[in-house]
Amino acid sequence: MRLLLASRNPGKLAELTAMLEGTGWEACDYAALGLDVNVKEDGETFAENAEKKARAGVEASGLLTLADDSGLEVDALGGEPGVHSARYCGEQAGDEARCRAVLLRMVAVPEARRTARFRCVVCLADPAGRDVVFEGRCEGRIAHHARGRYGFGYDPIFIPDGFALTFAELGAETKNRMSHRAAALRQVLDHLRQKA
Repeated sequence: MRLLLASRNPGKLAELTAMLEGTGWEACDYAALGLDVNVKEDGETFAENAEKKARAGVEASGLLTLADDSGLEVDALGGEPGVHSARYCGEQAGDEARCRAVLLRMVAVPEARRTARFRCVVCLADPAGRDVVFEGRCEGRIAHHARGRYGFGYDPIFIPDGFALTFAELGAETKNRMSHRAAALRQVLDHLRQKA
């Protein structure tokens, strides 16, 4: 059974594809289908953006489609960058610039107030017009410096609860077991098993 992963983010695609291995679902993306779909992520919530992307994927492909919107919420920054995580510092800014911007705003924040979380909202949309939404979270804190060479996005500055290392130091295998995206995808797979 084929499942379209409605994302252009290579890091997300790699994570989702790895998590789907052995589930009986064949993951494909827009490139594999020869589709060029661009969705403006202008929703005010992760759920709005995920649903918008999932519905666009179904309409373009006719396949069951999974889309996510996710980001980092830093308590000391009032929840920023939040839904704007991918566009923090502007559309053209890269991962390194976004991490640096968060760290600069956190310079004077003491350890006890460096709490944060990754949130992932996944929408599973089917050709019949049904959308189901799932959410995963991973609590942690913001490091004082970027560390590690694995992962993408804010992984080098996020230390998950129970660890002393950042996601970028822990590596994909550990991250894929405990991340916000893994938590959301487990719910999706439970839902698909119940429907089978």
